[in-house]
Amino acid sequence: MTCISNGMAESQRMEPAKIQPRLEGCASHPTPTLPRLLSHYPRTPSAAAAAAGAVPEPSELRLEIVSGALHGFSGSTLLARGILLVSTTRFCPFSSSLLLSPILLALTPVHVLFLSQTAWDVGSICKVRGKVFPTQRQLWILKDTIGYVEDKSKGPMLRFQDSLPRLPVPTLEETAERYIKTLKPLLSATELAASKKAVEEFVRPGGVGQELQKKLLARRDDPKHKNWIYEWWNDAAYLTYRDPVVPYVSYFYSHRDDRRRRDPAKRAAAISTAVLEFKKMVDSGTLEPEYMKKLPICMDSYQYMFNCSRVAARPKDYPLKFDPSKNKHFVAVRKNQFFKVTHEVDGRQLNTSELEAQFRLIYERAARVPSVGILTSENRDVWTDARQILLDAHSGNKAALETIESSAFLVCLDDAAPVTLEERAHQYWHGDGANRWFDKPLQFIVNDNGTSGFMGEHSMMDGTPTHRLNDYVNDVIFNNKLDFSDPTVRSNIPEPTPVQFKVTKEVQAEIDRATRDFHDVIGQHELAIQAYQGYGKGLIKKFRCSPDAYVQMVIQLAYYKMYGKNRPTYESAAVRRFQQGRTETCRSVSEASVAWCNSMADPAADDKTRVDLFRKAVASHVEYITAASDGKGVDRHLFGLKSLLEPGQEVPAIYRDPAYGYSSSWYLSTSQLSSEYFNGYGWSQVIDAGFGIAYMINENSLNFNIVSKGQGSNRMSFYLNEAAGEIRDLMLPTVEPPKAKL
Repeated sequence: MTCISNGMAESQRMEPAKIQPRLEGCASHPTPTLPRLLSHYPRTPSAAAAAAGAVPEPSELRLEIVSGALHGFSGSTLLARGILLVSTTRFCPFSSSLLLSPILLALTPVHVLFLSQTAWDVGSICKVRGKVFPTQRQLWILKDTIGYVEDKSKGPMLRFQDSLPRLPVPTLEETAERYIKTLKPLLSATELAASKKAVEEFVRPGGVGQELQKKLLARRDDPKHKNWIYEWWNDAAYLTYRDPVVPYVSYFYSHRDDRRRRDPAKRAAAISTAVLEFKKMVDSGTLEPEYMKKLPICMDSYQYMFNCSRVAARPKDYPLKFDPSKNKHFVAVRKNQFFKVTHEVDGRQLNTSELEAQFRLIYERAARVPSVGILTSENRDVWTDARQILLDAHSGNKAALETIESSAFLVCLDDAAPVTLEERAHQYWHGDGANRWFDKPLQFIVNDNGTSGFMGEHSMMDGTPTHRLNDYVNDVIFNNKLDFSDPTVRSNIPEPTPVQFKVTKEVQAEIDRATRDFHDVIGQHELAIQAYQGYGKGLIKKFRCSPDAYVQMVIQLAYYKMYGKNRPTYESAAVRRFQQGRTETCRSVSEASVAWCNSMADPAADDKTRVDLFRKAVASHVEYITAASDGKGVDRHLFGLKSLLEPGQEVPAIYRDPAYGYSSSWYLSTSQLSSEYFNGYGWSQVIDAGFGIAYMINENSLNFNIVSKGQGSNRMSFYLNEAAGEIRDLMLPTVEPPKAKL
């Protein structure tokens, strides 16, 4: 099973804020790829200050570049009395009369550390004028700003794409140290000693780890690869993965109710209007990039949002992208019957009234047919074979398949009326398996009672882009930010066209098998929802805690209550600040979190001790997820090194060590995506003995979606509620009372 990686920590929240680089790119003269800025300075601010003799911090930073492009370092840098002089030697690419000027930065050694430690790819700089930045915070923003260049020829959405930094490769020593640290709370002393020996053997000078590291560094620097792990990870985690995408890969969002649109045709029309508006921005490249801590992040995966499909194949699946200018339709499905709906006529998008009329025709005319769509719920090899049987059954089936696969998105009009949060979760996560096409990255689901949700396929796109899409859709609907009221319905709008499949007895046999297999797999899972209303991030912030780290400790304590121990836990950390970045693993179990959980069960421990241990556990989590989001986690690095082993080469002891497999067996697979417009989101566990816990942290509530294979999802829900209450009671006395107003 694959790890589902939808969310990001609170510290990684995407922001709508706009960055304003003080740069002017030169579109007609592309800047060459620039070398990596590596750290040669002490690793901590205190060490850096000590090494430099405690140079006083300047009150301002002066950046002086007359004109030109920073290509890299000539190898000559001077660090003295807080002055870093970097000499460059290239001619200006856009003016033969100008030489590059030196960059003179008045920096303390601590600032130098900040600039160099993060493995920042230095971007091109054009026509920068001298500027004074009076605060340290602005210095740091400047550091990142001068690494991002707007290429306006690529449109607003992708204007920063080429200047995003590349995913770094941690040093072997960094990864070894962090890896051992993650093993300590999970292993016995004997097991830990064996693991340390395997790690030391791997990283020793002249050892196999050093050779693999050299190869990995070469791959990182190879211009053919924008991201050294991208193809490997897409293949290993998704495209070569053979288990069914539902329930093991797909994920869902449950929307808040739209009380003005209980009529499902109206609800479907409003959703489609909003989605098509978002699609126009993506297709035209005018969508504003996402930002994390005010820095632009990778928008590459948006290409796989619309007019795209996963295709089953051996030995691995592949994504298929269609030209949106030639495929101006989406597909609606009702009673297992697919309909092609043209969404643009005579250069004009259908308005909401026109879309509503289309959906009403589908509701009126749909007749139950054999569910070809349920074939996409099968094991990928089984579906690959069934797909060929379907194609061989009739020549028209190829065109029918392409109509669905090339569609902008799907709207599933379900004949269901879920009410409870659990009923909704089941409906959006999998439904009955029949009224779907699970290979599509975007499926919007509308029920007969007007409730709605979303289902996403995960292979080429993580949850953050679809989260943004769904947040946008609900925002413009609930806040009337689009015109949904135009009553005009043009007479030349083509009616929805049924997508006809020829179903032979061979195809029907595949449908029957897929139906049995679907219900067998889904029947093994149990889902529970803990909609905790006691408090949310508003109170958590008063405890002076990261909301994400806080909720991770809720999950750790709940698991400890249920099992009397902590086990390996995964949380996804977004690394989209890098080119083609997706996710890294945050290992949530630490020595600090285990010590705190033990204290909560120890009747002799006092609350002051528990609070101190809790804060250490939260700090440890924040440190790890921050490092992971900077590309400094251990799991992707170790995966990359292992991927470079030659066929037949002996597998190093570090990978044969039982601790390697155990520490990456996610008994808890967790992730956060939060929206005030959702009342749930979730996905599956990733090992049979584990739980999948998706959570939302809203202002005044917490929501947990708990899935497992018979491990006791309802009991876990109870313990999550209990843990959330106990931590609140523990931390409330630490809240400072409000100051009296005079």
